Formats: sequence, structure tokens, C-alpha cells
Amino acid sequence: MQNYAEALKDFVKTHSGVFTAAFVTGLGLVGLRQWMAGASCRSKARLEGKTVLITGANTGIGKETALDMAQRGARVILACRDMTRAHIAADEIRQKSGNGNVVVKKLDLASLQSVRDLAKDIQQNEDRLDILINNAGIMMCPKWKTEEGFEMQFGVNHLGHFLLTNCLLDQLKKSAPSRIVIVSSLAHERGRIHFDDINLDKDYRPERSYRQSKLANVLFARELAARLQGTGVTVYSLHPGVIRTELGRHLFSSLALWKRILFSLFMWIIKSPREGAQTT
Repeated sequence: MQNYAEALKDFVKTHSGVFTAAFVTGLGLVGLRQWMAGASCRSKARLEGKTVLITGANTGIGKETALDMAQRGARVILACRDMTRAHIAADEIRQKSGNGNVVVKKLDLASLQSVRDLAKDIQQNEDRLDILINNAGIMMCPKWKTEEGFEMQFGVNHLGHFLLTNCLLDQLKKSAPSRIVIVSSLAHERGRIHFDDINLDKDYRPERSYRQSKLANVLFARELAARLQGTGVTVYSLHPGVIRTELGRHLFSSLALWKRILFSLFMWIIKSPREGAQTT
């Protein structure tokens, strides 16, 4: 046993540099993971008697946000395109939160008629609307079109939410103090609104379209906030961070194999949906 201890001691001494490097690297990675996770929302506010509508709430940060709102006692409306997945998510949220007041409504943001139908449903069947969270989105998809012929990312991320918000403004005003939350992205900083080619028909690039749509989110939030001053309706836009969600599925599938492998190795550093929902 003594010989074994001496051998182990010599091994550690000989390779002390390797152990030090491994320790420092590990500590750095843990620190990086904590930094990526960001801060947590510390609010303990209860939301009994409040109604919250969240678009794209069947997965990712939308689902985590819906769970948090339900745990606070709110009536939560999951506005989703895929009704099967939405009902599964709603059942899970009811079970985890103990709040049975979680409902599902149909919304396809790629169809302005679907947006109008949802708005009409809310106006006719909901007494109030206290919080509207424009969370749904699509990122880096191929060149697709909405039902009305708009470029898909701009149509879903901005135009659909723009129409929904404006259709529900009167109800939000009646429920004041109320708020509108628009989930944007840091990608807006590199974006530009292509007024001369809003659908990017001349030169479509997925990343260019995404940045344009996220910039439109931020500009919409800022202008709407200015116009709603004094009404009791406040407007916010946010960057949730880099998160492990389905949003990046189109981007991931388009990467070269070596990039996908490298990206997969660093997945554990990226925010979880729950961490990403803290900014909402």
C-alpha cells in the first residue's frame, strides 16, 4: 500500500501541470456555464384574476413561461399552431402547476386570417387580457411564404404578432395596468429593414431575414411603448439568450457535419428553456 501511495504521489507530481490545466479549464467551463445561464427572475408576484396569452407556448421558453404564469395563479392561454402538441403541453402545465385554468387556442401566425380569428375569439370569450407575450417565432428557415405571400420569418416573427397585438389593444387597455412582452433577439443589432425588398426576393438569405424580423420586433416595441404612454399598457422587448430549443432546427440541419458535431459538444453550456424564460 505504501508503494502504491508513493507511486501515486510521484505521478501527481510529475503531471502536476496537466492536473492544474484540467482544474483551471474545468473551473472556467463551470464559470462560463453559470454566466450563460444568466440571472433568475426573483419576482414572487401572484397573478390570480389575471389572464395571460402566450404565443408558441407548447415548447421551449414559451412553455416554460406558461408554466411559470400558471404557477402564479393566472389564467393562461396557449396560442399555438400545432394543437396536438399544445394540448399535451397544457396537460403537463396543469399537472405541474396544480392550476386547471390553462386553455389552448388555435393560432397560425403564417395566416393573418388565423390571427384575426384568435383575436375575435379572445374579444368575445375573455373578460380581460392582462399580459400578451409574443413569443412564437421561426429562425433561419428556407425561403418559405406565409398564406398571404409574405416572407415567412418576417411574416411570422413580426407581421403576425403586429396584427395580433393591434387587434387586442382595446382589451389590454380595458384591463390596465397590463403589459405586452415581445421576444426578440440580439440578432436585431445586425439587422436592417429592407423597405425596397421587404420579402428579400432579390437576395434571400436566412440570417438576413431573421435579423430583419428581430429588428422589426424591437422597433415595433419602442414605437408602441411611446404611443401607449399614459394608457396603463407597458411594452417590453427582450433578448432571451442562446437557448436549447427547437427554434434553431433549420440552422442546425444546414450546418456542415463537423460544425454539427462541434455544436453538439457545447450544447450543455447553452441556456435551458427554463433559464431562457427568465427574461420574459
